[in-house]
Amino acid sequence: MTWCAGWFDKTLMNLFNGCRWKGSFAVLAAAGWLILASPAARAQALAVLPVNIFLAPGQSAASLTVTNKGTTETSIQIRPFVWDQPSGEDRLDATDVLVLSPPITTIAPGATQVVRLILRKPPQDREATYRILIDQIPPPAEPGIVHVVLRLSIPIFAQPLTRAVSHVQFHVESDAGQLYLVGSNDGLRHETIRDIELSTSDGAKYTTDRGVSPYILAGVTRRWHIAGPGSLPKPGDTLQLAAHADSGPIKEQLVVAGKP
Repeated sequence: MTWCAGWFDKTLMNLFNGCRWKGSFAVLAAAGWLILASPAARAQALAVLPVNIFLAPGQSAASLTVTNKGTTETSIQIRPFVWDQPSGEDRLDATDVLVLSPPITTIAPGATQVVRLILRKPPQDREATYRILIDQIPPPAEPGIVHVVLRLSIPIFAQPLTRAVSHVQFHVESDAGQLYLVGSNDGLRHETIRDIELSTSDGAKYTTDRGVSPYILAGVTRRWHIAGPGSLPKPGDTLQLAAHADSGPIKEQLVVAGKP
């Protein structure tokens, strides 16, 4: 799968400080205002392959390809981070465990750049998770021109030598008049949860926030806010959960509980 990102995508790449599944729609609106208010806007388009990287047990090296789809040369900076989810929120911390080459490069129109990465420390008892940020370096300022730059965030999953699987348990929690789907992953590997839908026995359907990261990393508990038409289910009510995960479809009956 190739991810081609034009200027529209760029505004969505305001990571959690970089994560593309937590893009800022406020930034999107602001960028739209800039485009309308300025005489001209220029932006590059990049394609990255692959869009996520899996390191098998014992594998310490991989590569990705960045292609400049624009009509002018563009310079990029590439940085590695440890990726964690304390309190269920994505966080990135700079690291030297993951080495990237080259860290800075310029790509001609239509050209590609291979980025090599080496993991200097193998994961121990569970999956290790990283992200690399690919930032476009703004070109020199031009009178009357707005340059919209791009940030891409690529997840990296490194597997330990021992077998690692995810194990996510769900429950629905009522808290201060709001309803949340809570997922706790006590496994040793991340899980990806998509297309979440909750429904009642009488056919009322509820969904969770769209546009947020679908990942729940190993050892992490996350909450998804539940919204829908009419009044929300109350403690003691039952909801049917349907979703898709990397490990397969999810179908569970969940009883709404009050926050402990």
